[in-house]
Amino acid sequence: MKRYRDIAGDGGSNIAGQVEAQQARLRSRLAAVKRIVAVVSGKGGVGKSSLTASLAACFASDGRRVGVLDADLNGPTMATMLGVRGRQLVVAGDGVEPPVSALGVKVMSMDLLLPSDAAPLEWDAATQAEAHTWRGTMEANALREFLADTRWGELDLLLLDLPPGTDRLATVAGLVPGLAGTVVVTIPSDVAHLVVRKSLTVAAQAKAPVLGLVENMSGLFPGPDAAALARDAGVPLLGRVPFDPELAAAADRGEAFVTLRPDAPAARALRAIAAALRAALGDA
Repeated sequence: MKRYRDIAGDGGSNIAGQVEAQQARLRSRLAAVKRIVAVVSGKGGVGKSSLTASLAACFASDGRRVGVLDADLNGPTMATMLGVRGRQLVVAGDGVEPPVSALGVKVMSMDLLLPSDAAPLEWDAATQAEAHTWRGTMEANALREFLADTRWGELDLLLLDLPPGTDRLATVAGLVPGLAGTVVVTIPSDVAHLVVRKSLTVAAQAKAPVLGLVENMSGLFPGPDAAALARDAGVPLLGRVPFDPELAAAADRGEAFVTLRPDAPAARALRAIAAALRAALGDA
């Protein structure tokens, strides 16, 4: 059996050259994007995607040029929440033209590529029992292609909606040049705080500065104080979003709650969080 050091070159595949070419294309594609921010949690079910869609709507309605990449390949929701689900992707010139929401937000999501609601994302492998071995690598490659092949154009802000799991941020931080930082989302729950603490640690290790913590679904049930979690982690608390079932209903319809119900407490809280995020980015 040959060992790695016994193998000369890459067998003519030029894998290293292909990856470098794609990475160069990614850097070129994102050169016109001023800020890239990842929205993370580590814990599922905290409303992270809803917050991402709402922040995009806040920035867009304020005149900013915004894009959203749905980095959750197995559970994509951004196309639905931003009202572009079912739109056909257009290949134009050197890339893919992303669909645009009613507020002008550019969206790229795996949901726009899957053939039906029930179609799962599957990875090809010699046997499906081996597919898990390659899944992390294939996910990273898919995200690299989304970033490199989408014609984002000039953007003030590109939001990355990451899936649950504390390991995903390190992958994205390694792919994205000049990640401006992360927004971490939690809910008033001891279990959520347990996982979110790990996400805050991973963000520090990945050198992806935490711009702030957001507590979602405030008031839904009693729980630990997000301000204490932020203080212990040494990060700002960007704000709390009061629980409002109409916010989830608007997301299901692909409508922007912040413009649909601008006077609702949750909408006011979301706009205040967007303003705090702008300040944290030095773009107040």
